[in-house]
Amino acid sequence: MADETRVVVRPNGPYIIEGPLTVVDIEGKEYKSDRPRIALCRCGGSGNKPFCDGSHQRNGFEAPSAAPGG
Repeated sequence: MADETRVVVRPNGPYIIEGPLTVVDIEGKEYKSDRPRIALCRCGGSGNKPFCDGSHQRNGFEAPSAAPGG
Protein backbone atom coordinates (compact mmCIF):
# COMPACT_ATOMS: atom_id res chain seq x y z
CA MET A 1 0.00 0.00 0.00
CA ALA A 2 1.22 3.51 -0.77
CA ASP A 3 2.50 5.79 1.98
CA GLU A 4 0.32 8.69 0.92
CA THR A 5 -3.33 8.94 -0.04
CA ARG A 6 -4.33 10.12 -3.50
CA VAL A 7 -7.82 11.03 -4.80
CA VAL A 8 -8.48 10.62 -8.52
CA VAL A 9 -11.70 12.02 -10.02
CA ARG A 10 -12.99 9.72 -12.77
CA PRO A 11 -14.87 11.36 -15.66
CA ASN A 12 -18.59 10.97 -14.89
CA GLY A 13 -17.69 8.33 -12.33
CA PRO A 14 -16.53 7.78 -8.77
CA TYR A 15 -13.71 9.20 -6.72
CA ILE A 16 -10.88 6.67 -6.72
CA ILE A 17 -8.97 6.73 -3.44
CA GLU A 18 -5.50 5.17 -3.47
CA GLY A 19 -3.42 4.60 -0.37
CA PRO A 20 -4.12 4.35 3.37
CA LEU A 21 -7.72 5.19 4.16
CA THR A 22 -10.34 5.19 6.90
CA VAL A 23 -13.95 6.02 6.02
CA VAL A 24 -16.08 7.28 8.93
CA ASP A 25 -19.87 7.07 8.57
CA ILE A 26 -22.43 9.50 10.00
CA GLU A 27 -22.65 7.45 13.21
CA GLY A 28 -18.89 7.55 13.68
CA LYS A 29 -18.30 3.92 12.67
CA GLU A 30 -14.89 3.52 11.05
CA TYR A 31 -14.18 1.38 8.02
CA LYS A 32 -10.45 0.88 7.57
CA SER A 33 -9.46 -0.24 4.11
CA ASP A 34 -6.66 -2.69 3.54
CA ARG A 35 -7.22 -2.50 -0.22
CA PRO A 36 -4.78 -0.50 -2.35
CA ARG A 37 -7.70 1.47 -3.87
CA ILE A 38 -11.41 2.01 -3.35
CA ALA A 39 -14.10 3.89 -5.26
CA LEU A 40 -16.48 6.30 -3.52
CA CYS A 41 -19.87 7.05 -5.09
CA ARG A 42 -20.28 10.50 -6.60
CA CYS A 43 -23.62 10.03 -8.39
CA GLY A 44 -25.76 9.28 -5.34
CA GLY A 45 -27.22 6.14 -6.90
CA SER A 46 -25.10 3.44 -5.29
CA GLY A 47 -26.87 0.75 -3.30
CA ASN A 48 -23.64 0.37 -1.30
CA LYS A 49 -23.02 4.01 -0.29
CA PRO A 50 -20.56 5.53 0.28
CA PHE A 51 -18.88 3.01 -2.02
CA CYS A 52 -19.42 2.92 -5.78
CA ASP A 53 -21.38 0.00 -7.24
CA GLY A 54 -21.30 1.17 -10.87
CA SER A 55 -24.72 2.89 -10.75
CA HIS A 56 -23.27 5.96 -12.51
CA GLN A 57 -23.05 3.88 -15.70
CA ARG A 58 -26.77 3.05 -15.56
CA ASN A 59 -28.19 6.39 -14.38
CA GLY A 60 -26.39 8.64 -16.87
CA PHE A 61 -24.44 10.58 -14.23
CA GLU A 62 -22.47 13.50 -15.64
CA ALA A 63 -20.26 15.87 -13.69
CA PRO A 64 -17.26 18.11 -14.24
CA SER A 65 -14.06 16.17 -13.75
CA ALA A 66 -11.80 19.10 -12.98
CA ALA A 67 -11.39 20.29 -9.42
CA PRO A 68 -12.53 23.90 -8.89
CA GLY A 69 -9.58 26.21 -9.37
CA GLY A 70 -7.50 23.30 -10.66
